[in-house]
Amino acid sequence: MLPKMLILVTLMLLPVVSNADDPYYVYPDVFNDPERDAFLFGTFPEGFIWSSATSSYQIEGGYDADGKGYNIWDTFANTPGNIANNDTGNIACDSYNKWEEDVRIIKELDLEYYRFSLSWSRILPDGTADNVNQAGIDYYNNLIDGLLADGITPMVTLYHWDLPQDLQDDYGGWLNETIIYDFGEYARVCYENFGDRVKLWLTLNEPWIIAQLGYGCGGFAPGVCADGTGSYVAAHNLIKSHAKAWHIYDDDFRATQAGRVGITLNSDWMEPYNRSLETDLNAAERAQQFHLGWFGHPIFVDGDYPEVMREMIDYSSEVQGYNESRLPTFTALEKEYILGSSDFFGLNHYTTGYASKPDEWVISDNPSYYNDYAVDFWKDPEWPSSGSDWLKSVPWGIRRLLEWIKDEYGDPEIYVTENGFSTKDIDDLNDPDRIDYYQSYIDEVLKAIEMDGVNVKAYTAWSLMDNFEWAAGYTERFGMHHVDFDDDDRPRTQKDSSLFYATVKANNGFPKPTEEPITEEPAVAGSSHLGLTITCFLPFVNFCLRKFIL
Repeated sequence: MLPKMLILVTLMLLPVVSNADDPYYVYPDVFNDPERDAFLFGTFPEGFIWSSATSSYQIEGGYDADGKGYNIWDTFANTPGNIANNDTGNIACDSYNKWEEDVRIIKELDLEYYRFSLSWSRILPDGTADNVNQAGIDYYNNLIDGLLADGITPMVTLYHWDLPQDLQDDYGGWLNETIIYDFGEYARVCYENFGDRVKLWLTLNEPWIIAQLGYGCGGFAPGVCADGTGSYVAAHNLIKSHAKAWHIYDDDFRATQAGRVGITLNSDWMEPYNRSLETDLNAAERAQQFHLGWFGHPIFVDGDYPEVMREMIDYSSEVQGYNESRLPTFTALEKEYILGSSDFFGLNHYTTGYASKPDEWVISDNPSYYNDYAVDFWKDPEWPSSGSDWLKSVPWGIRRLLEWIKDEYGDPEIYVTENGFSTKDIDDLNDPDRIDYYQSYIDEVLKAIEMDGVNVKAYTAWSLMDNFEWAAGYTERFGMHHVDFDDDDRPRTQKDSSLFYATVKANNGFPKPTEEPITEEPAVAGSSHLGLTITCFLPFVNFCLRKFIL
């Protein structure tokens, strides 16, 4: 270990010894291609949105408070064996009672936007607009007003996976087209009650997860196992429900409320394992279309599923003896209704994997989404790991995905609505791995804007605080603030990554060492002037320590 004073002196000298022309690598032992991985110093366009995010079931708790109805995650998590350690979101971060604390820590980060979701069953306990719960309306009104009072713009998601249980019980949830009407009317209630102040809406969060994990493999609520059949039906109804919510806003609210409505889609980047092999290039493109294109193509291209999905699922269905394709069909009117039903492209991205053509495509006897697209997909074990087995840190993947979206979907405005890094269930507030992740991924977004001309408008760090991480319960932590789930008061404590992110926001990126960085704002609680000064140069700190000292 170096003496602390030597390290501090080194940090204070960074503006002098750092050279913006040096190839700086966040992961020098793994990603050190000078053309791909070298650090780009610079700042984001004026008006760029910096945000953080949460979702209702993951933080609110209050699962039976003040007239709230049960949702499918209440049921799923309270069924023994579904969640690690049998954890539940019954209390979670207790944000139902501690929303003012949440607003405070957002303000301390000096973020001007906050993305959160509404709990459908807190507003409409049985899922229908016939039964509005005023206490739920009041809760979100208080939160929205509290954010606005502190200069924070709400970015509101209508649906982040917590379907009212009554709708699942009554008609099968997303497997029944009746939900299109109910979701539209739920959206209408939200626009009516919150749209005078909320100007940025997301209809659905990650419909791929809802369809495939909820109604395909059954690993998420409601736990329906209908891979390759139910997953496609659920996706079909999700797409039509999204379009319904968008059109309701466009027809009845846009003129008076002047907001924008989009959708958030999730995707890994599918990197061809061997870019010199056409078969691997085709496999990666096929995987991208089956994942992101499943929902992106109908909304942003032509109102219908990608051609490769139609061809392969139609063929597999025929071989398996089905009388019609397992992939549903949109009518001509539905295609017209769906196309263009998003004012921007919301993207959740975390990681990258390799894709290649399998040695042989054997159509399974049982329907399978993964079998349908015939791609071998994996992650390199040498890539930096996280607290989640599915998440490897591969920063250059987000830049390639952003450029793919630009080319594939006609250069839409892109809002990065989630990007983040997990660690295991530990109390350590020093989280350098998360800082490395944010630093490298944010810089790749900057490269996409500056070098590739991608129209990225926002970056949202997942997550504001540790929370209920779905099937992993509380064993995986994505937060920039630590939450003590053993303490009834659920205190939030700042991690080092929150200070880093606040400083990136304050500087609007990574100013060159010759430029004057912001060192006194934001006024983060518990920080010192020296701490902020050091943090402003974190992009250079690791570089200097690695190159000149370590």
